Amino acid sequence: MIDTLIIGGGTAGCVLAARLSADPDHRVRLVEAGPVSTDPAVLLDATRMPIGPESPWVWRYAVTLAGAVTGNIVRGKVIGGSGAVNGGYFVRATAPDFAAWSKELDGWSYDAVLSTYRRLERDHNFGDQPGHGATGPIPVRRVTVPAPVSCEFASACTALGLPLIPDLNALPDAGSADGFGPVPCNIEDGRRVDTATAYLAPALARPNLTVTAAMLVTRIRFHGTRATGVDYVHEGKAGALDADRIVLCAGAIESAALLLRSGIGDPEQLRALDIPVVHPAPVGAGFSDHPEIGIDYRFEPSDPTPGGIPLEYVLELGDVEIRPYAVTFTPYTRRLGVALMRPHSEGVLRLRSADPTVPPHIDYRYLSEAADRIRLQEGVGSAREILHAIPTVRPLDSIPDDGWQFANLATSQHLSGTCRMGRADDERAVVDEQCRVHGTSGLSVVDLSVVPVPLSRGPQATTVLIAERVAEYLAR
Repeated sequence: MIDTLIIGGGTAGCVLAARLSADPDHRVRLVEAGPVSTDPAVLLDATRMPIGPESPWVWRYAVTLAGAVTGNIVRGKVIGGSGAVNGGYFVRATAPDFAAWSKELDGWSYDAVLSTYRRLERDHNFGDQPGHGATGPIPVRRVTVPAPVSCEFASACTALGLPLIPDLNALPDAGSADGFGPVPCNIEDGRRVDTATAYLAPALARPNLTVTAAMLVTRIRFHGTRATGVDYVHEGKAGALDADRIVLCAGAIESAALLLRSGIGDPEQLRALDIPVVHPAPVGAGFSDHPEIGIDYRFEPSDPTPGGIPLEYVLELGDVEIRPYAVTFTPYTRRLGVALMRPHSEGVLRLRSADPTVPPHIDYRYLSEAADRIRLQEGVGSAREILHAIPTVRPLDSIPDDGWQFANLATSQHLSGTCRMGRADDERAVVDEQCRVHGTSGLSVVDLSVVPVPLSRGPQATTVLIAERVAEYLAR
């Protein structure tokens, strides 16, 4: 019998598998829908994000961003998950984020999580400073020789009177949070260090840990409301696994979809798809992500080929993050990203079919709130002011009105909150403060889907944090 069955070998799943299997008497099975990489060098190379059309390491989803505006997003589908294919941005969520989180339920204030942030990191720049760690599994570094485009951006910010923040992961103080600084990255010696490398790989020799790739879990099986196992497809054959406890770590999209296929969700929607209802829950009813607009420009002298890590500096202006991407998306063209980090608009995820091979319907509903449209437009104005302060920049676009936002709308691909954390009497909550699914037993969700508030930073560091903290609960 398996003691803990972990569904999803991404950022959170690798952490949990390593931490729980540290007890030699605890039998852990980790299953991942994607493959083990057959070309590790590609996934380790921090200067590349292997998410293009030919990549075998991603899930692909068609989505609605706003109204008639559609798009496509990807998620990691490989041991290591999205952390194995992303840009290596490893910035902590802010104290205000956790203040909002702790209003939803106890135990998730900044003070409560700080020791975990410290434990998971090996900060090569500030590891000896208060609030940091120097011995954790994840290396954290800032760029030492920025690309010319990053240097020009930093100079423009300084010329406009914006302060430098040397450490974006520093302890909060009473001063303004606005400013620019180098991005903390989980990159070492030019290599992307995800949790598969930092956590899972050192644990693979343990006899009580089994890892299986290319196994698609199609449904959770229940006895009443107790989770008892899963159905799966592996190498074209269907099968089943039994376990004392099941933990979903498949990410904000696939964890939510698996709960819905298994009968945890809105009863009316489930019955319409002939899915037997196990327990009513608001799975997928309201998620968050960061809407982003890209401003393209020419930077002279311009390098037509990408190089270096994708993002070396960011500027934070309240709830707006401005990103001078150091790589090119189109030859000879650079991009300044403008992202709204605490949007009011919420999206919806629903199943289209009970068939696990049919992707869910994902509607972001970006900019449906007027406050989001106003704030993002203000952010775009600030970004253009910075571009005008760089003498070697030639902007390519004009921004005549609000309609320009929708025409250029994209997403930061930081989807969260499909299985929100909250108290049992919270009508929006799916899991409790320890990530156990309300109304069931033997079932947890541990990944970005549980975050109950928009995060002001990219989510990777906080996903590792969640898994580290919940591992402590599950190990008791």
